[in-house]
Amino acid sequence: MADLVYPPVVVAIKTLWRYLGLKFTVFGEANIPRKGGAVLAINHVGYLDFAIAGTAALPVNRYVRFMAKKEIFDNKIAGPLMRGMHHISVDRSNGSASFVAALRALRAGEIVGIFPEATISRSFEIKDLKTGAVRLAMGSGVPIIPTIVWGSQRVYSKRMKRDFKRNGYPITVAFGEPLSVERGTDVDAAEIELKKRMVELLHFVQDRYPDSHVGQRWAPARLGGAAPTLEEAQKEHDEFMAKLKEKNNPSTPKKEDE
Repeated sequence: MADLVYPPVVVAIKTLWRYLGLKFTVFGEANIPRKGGAVLAINHVGYLDFAIAGTAALPVNRYVRFMAKKEIFDNKIAGPLMRGMHHISVDRSNGSASFVAALRALRAGEIVGIFPEATISRSFEIKDLKTGAVRLAMGSGVPIIPTIVWGSQRVYSKRMKRDFKRNGYPITVAFGEPLSVERGTDVDAAEIELKKRMVELLHFVQDRYPDSHVGQRWAPARLGGAAPTLEEAQKEHDEFMAKLKEKNNPSTPKKEDE
């Protein structure tokens, strides 16, 4: 697979990191296979997680092919770049094509990055996982590498003001020990094990993070931060989705009809 677009994009991304003064710490590089396929199951705390996780894999000479929502590929600027880097478009209304494309990439020896929480965790804890990472690993016969990104939320995250100033934030990426998922393994049990490993790795990273979490909007309530708890964030999400569903339901009476 020819990579004509990825290298110049990497240069641009690294230039951005230098401009922001980000200070990277990476744990577990040895857990990334030097050849052959693997699924990176990455937590999701900010909009730059994919670029940061991809940067952390570069020292072992691996490019990560990320699964990303179709809307990014539809963008007239980002779309050509995403396709040129051989990332994988995900249509949430019909995910079968993207699943097949990811399987094909894994069987060809590529590393595929996936965010099993699906969306950014506003609590900055690990949410319930979708089964895609487990099913991809099982279908392709490759390991899952639990991966944690921490600190990216301070730059750009959901419902938080973007901070593209040169603040020199510490950024940590940790690659956990590979998780093998054999064919016939109970998918739910494997998902539970993956989440357990991701939670343990997140706590490992947070315990070693150089800045205090206390009172910070970007930090979880468990560590004294001001972010909502998992339960609070889920309740807010459920209420938002219920209102959205009601708004989009043509059978819902309008106020003037009541």
